Amino acid sequence: MANEPPFDLDKELCELALDNAPRVFAVTVQYEAAPGEPDGEIAAWGLAYDDGSAHVVTVDGRHRLSLKSAERAAWWFGRHGNTTARLLWFAAPSAPTFEPLQAA
Repeated sequence: MANEPPFDLDKELCELALDNAPRVFAVTVQYEAAPGEPDGEIAAWGLAYDDGSAHVVTVDGRHRLSLKSAERAAWWFGRHGNTTARLLWFAAPSAPTFEPLQAA
């Protein structure tokens, strides 16, 4: 035991966070603003979990959805007329760090 390196709790917690972090995605919508003029916007932000479920919040913060999958969010936002919704995935975090707490 004398040769074992000291336990690094911060490192252990960072690895745990990386292993369990949900994936972040944006729900984008594309539509025709006028004939022949495509437009688009970010409709919502979401977190996708290892079990496949997802939580989504609209950009304005007025609506929250708990869904069985992130793909279901694309269906939800793309179900109106000639609107197409797609998921825009962000890369997984690779180097979490602790930041000092600030007084509220």
